[in-house]
Amino acid sequence: MKKKALAFAALACSVAMLLSACGGSTNNNAASGDTAGANIIYAYNSEPQNPLIPSNTNETGGGKPGDLLFARLVSFDKDGKASNEVAESITPNDDATQYTIKLKSGWKFTDGTDVTAESFTKAWSYAANAKNAQKASSFFSTIKGYDDLQADGLKGDEQLSGLKVVDDTTFTVDLNQSDSVFPVKVGYLAFAPLPESFYKDPKAFGEKPVGNGPYKLDHWDHNKEIALVKNPDYKGNENVKNDGVTFKVYTDDQAAYRDIQSNNGSLDVMESVPAAFTKTFKSDKKIQPYSEAGSVIQTFTIPSSLDHFKNDEEGQLRRQAISMAINREQIIDKVLNGNATPATEFTSPKTPGYSDSLKGSENLKFDAAKAKELWAKADAISKYDGQLTFSYNADGGAKPLYDAVVNQLKNNLGIDAATNPIPTFQEFRDGVTNRQIKGAFRTGWQPDYPSAENYLWQLYSTAAADGKGSNDGDYKNPEFDALCLQAAAAKTTDEANKLYQQAEEILLNDLPAIPLYYSNANGVASLSVKSGFGMDWQNLPTYTEMSKK
Repeated sequence: MKKKALAFAALACSVAMLLSACGGSTNNNAASGDTAGANIIYAYNSEPQNPLIPSNTNETGGGKPGDLLFARLVSFDKDGKASNEVAESITPNDDATQYTIKLKSGWKFTDGTDVTAESFTKAWSYAANAKNAQKASSFFSTIKGYDDLQADGLKGDEQLSGLKVVDDTTFTVDLNQSDSVFPVKVGYLAFAPLPESFYKDPKAFGEKPVGNGPYKLDHWDHNKEIALVKNPDYKGNENVKNDGVTFKVYTDDQAAYRDIQSNNGSLDVMESVPAAFTKTFKSDKKIQPYSEAGSVIQTFTIPSSLDHFKNDEEGQLRRQAISMAINREQIIDKVLNGNATPATEFTSPKTPGYSDSLKGSENLKFDAAKAKELWAKADAISKYDGQLTFSYNADGGAKPLYDAVVNQLKNNLGIDAATNPIPTFQEFRDGVTNRQIKGAFRTGWQPDYPSAENYLWQLYSTAAADGKGSNDGDYKNPEFDALCLQAAAAKTTDEANKLYQQAEEILLNDLPAIPLYYSNANGVASLSVKSGFGMDWQNLPTYTEMSKK
């Protein structure tokens, strides 16, 4: 999910997606440094796409350890409720165009330096500055001075003019528009503070990050594991029940599941279930199962630059035809064994303002006859005889899904479609980031904060296109942008959600991505985990609460 392109994020979700890379069995429980012989939780992960810099992480491989290394102004409980963490207070003016932020005193980074107001303002400015090419740059686009930091010829250390340090524990944020979501948005990883040591060598920092969160880095052995140990100086909202979390990198999700079944200590928890085990995991006596409705949406994106699929009449007809030619219920039943819900819009059933009856939702319903009719209308505009390929990461268990999608399009629409598996999640995301994929590609979103804005503005706004955010298909629609901005300026949540729904109706017509389904929060833990196993509002394990004692 992007996450974060999950990133499978989405996160955002990228997400980038939640079905991210899975795993090759290492069956090696050796630990080094502070982790040896301790109450360590071994967790499933993919190799992060990039070094662990908060504002350059928009997929779950990096997002999962990043979230545990860095505390932000606010944190979220397992249900997505926000509470101040590093912030003492976040106070808006009358129209939510300025915020005054006061920090709690005594917070320190793990290198012993103080967390100050400047720790935030410099980090946010670095993230926003185009010279630094950070993947989460667009999250800062509503702060005054953002446009100035998109110019050519920058050095990289220019600061956002909308950020002003008042004293060591106070700063103000001036926005170029009202943003009622801002006090929640700052809980996203990209808004983490950074110590002064970061700016001396960002690349080295990304390999050995220094944070202020519930854990600190012990070691990162690339393509094998990222070991975190409990931060004894952490003073935030999390009550850490273990001595550390080691993220083990897998390239085969079935191998990961079997390692959990083996109960030999090599792997303790994973937040997905391989297709081969979806029928049996809930009754599997060798593991602890979890399955509840979730917040992750699975989609595939067709780039707006792709010939015959641009955001014009022909492209919209083809996208609608493809969407209607997919029988989501059949895929969920046959491929996912019922462990998902058909998508009806672009957020999730757990998102404030969700609706299953928006105008255009019929474009997400299976109708093969209508699909052929729409495709013929598109052909009347400009004949298409090409092959539409569907790219996905082969290490994440997505093969059965995209085999089914391609077969349905061949059978129900009569077009030439094919899969294009890419070996690893990292290679796949690099192809997406570098705009090298010439066809449809797997996407999805794991939310960064509980708001429709996170699913909509961050994924489909013009500000998030062209490599400045998580708009991987580079979709651009000024009418959609305008409705999202109006929603951000709304005085009430109800008013905002109505505007976001109107914005979604534009997406349901244009279909910059094709929503497939909402993933259940499915996960499994080993029997070695004695307490605390559950999953949170991001469909992720409750890492800090888990213990083997």
